[in-house]
Parts: sequence; structure tokens; C-alpha cells
Amino acid sequence: GTESKHRRLGGHLKTRSTELGSAVTGSPLTAVLPASTTGKTSIVLSSETRRELVKQAKVTKEERRAQIDERHKYLISRLADGLGLSEQQVEEAIISDDKFQLTEQFFAPSGLKKLLFFYQDVLQQKSNASLRSDESTNSLLQKKLFITMGSTENFTGTCAFFLRTSDKVITASNVSQEVNFGIFDCTNGDILQGLEFFLSQIMIPALKSQQNWGAVKEGLKNSQIQDFLYSVDKFVGTLSSSRQNIDDKIQLTRVDIDTYISNLQNPTDYITAG
Repeated sequence: GTESKHRRLGGHLKTRSTELGSAVTGSPLTAVLPASTTGKTSIVLSSETRRELVKQAKVTKEERRAQIDERHKYLISRLADGLGLSEQQVEEAIISDDKFQLTEQFFAPSGLKKLLFFYQDVLQQKSNASLRSDESTNSLLQKKLFITMGSTENFTGTCAFFLRTSDKVITASNVSQEVNFGIFDCTNGDILQGLEFFLSQIMIPALKSQQNWGAVKEGLKNSQIQDFLYSVDKFVGTLSSSRQNIDDKIQLTRVDIDTYISNLQNPTDYITAG
């Protein structure tokens, strides 16, 4: 009837929207209708629809590739060196990312203060898998580089970050001076160990070798600078102790309490046992 026709049309429009979003982001092409009284329904895309989505995704990527300038190339070069990837791999990951616009927001005057990339295992669909939502066996873990705000995805691998040092617009000529790059390695999701390594092996040696401390002319001889470095050293020591305590966490064993409470008959017995 009319109601059934509208339901089919609404489902079709929603499916098209889902398909287009997947094509732009480079995620697996899966379309799922809401569960009905007869159970979950999955849709297999037609060959024509798949070709159209691939075409649209290719156009989007090429438009983004055309936007790549010396600023992007600087980021790409740092990421490739730091993560052990080729510049071609990094560029492809960036232009395929649904958060590509964050790079422009990072370059803008008074823009984003940080730009984060995660490089870690992500559940992805096998290339030869059919496009059905109910075939979970066709997924596997693969290393993926992607842009993130750092608040929605679990961090289990390596974080590469860019930090701005001012509110200036980032240009091709100043990007190397105004943007700092670093890597935070938390392989297997061990964030405490990653932070300890980052501070003890990278940040503290860099701070202790720094000659220019801005308005503080005495540099490392200044008592406030010495107090600051002492505090950082102390924090790393505390962090290391905390991590070791967690690693050597208390192991609880199962105890059969029946033998302890079987002879307790009245409140006085419970008080005495306590």
C-alpha cells in the first residue's frame, strides 16, 4: 500500500546517504536498514551503485590531492619519517580521511592548536569480501593511519602530533618554525609506559639541553628552571612507580567462605568473627 511504498522509499534514501558517506571516507561499503519485526535486513549493493560510489570517492580524493601544498607536504614528510611509512602512503591516508578538513583548520590563523594522527590496528573489511553487513567473519585487523580529535577512538598504538607555537596563519615559509612534531608510542595500549618513555627519553633530555629559556637569561642556572626540571624528574619517578605497581597488581584467589560462616548462628558470632 501507500505506507509500504513510503517505507521502502525512506529506506532507499537513507541507504544512499550511508553509501555516499562511506565512499567519501574510504570506509567499507556497507548499508544497513533499521531492524524490523522480521529481524535485521542487509543490502547487497548493485554493481552499478558500487561503480558510482567508487567514482565519487575517487573524485573527492583527487580534489583533495589538488589541495596538497608545501604545508601538507611538510606534515606528510614528518609523519613518513616518524612512522616508517612512505610519503605516498601517508598522502593517500590523509586525502582518504573523512577528517581531512582538520588540516585546514590547523593551518588557519588562531586555528586548531593540535593536529593528531593515530597509527594502529583497525578492524577493516577484506578486499574480496561481499558487501553484506552480517558477514562479520570477513573483517580483520590492519594498521591504519588516520586523523583524530583524540576523544572518540581508543588509543592503542602510536600517536603522531603536531602542535602550533603561535596563532599565526601557517604558511609554506613558516610551517617548519611554527609547528612542532612529536610521537607518542603506546604499543599494545600501554599508555603509562609510553608517557614515561616520552618524558624520560625525549622531553627531559631536550629540556636539559635547551640553552634559550626566553626571558630567563641564566637558563639552566636559574633556580626556577632548576625547580621545574626537578619537579618533572620527580613526576617521572612517580609515574614509573605507579606503572610498576599496576604491572605487579594484587592477584585475588577464590576462597570458599562456607567453612567460615557455617558455624555463625547469631549476631554476636558475626561481630566476633569480624
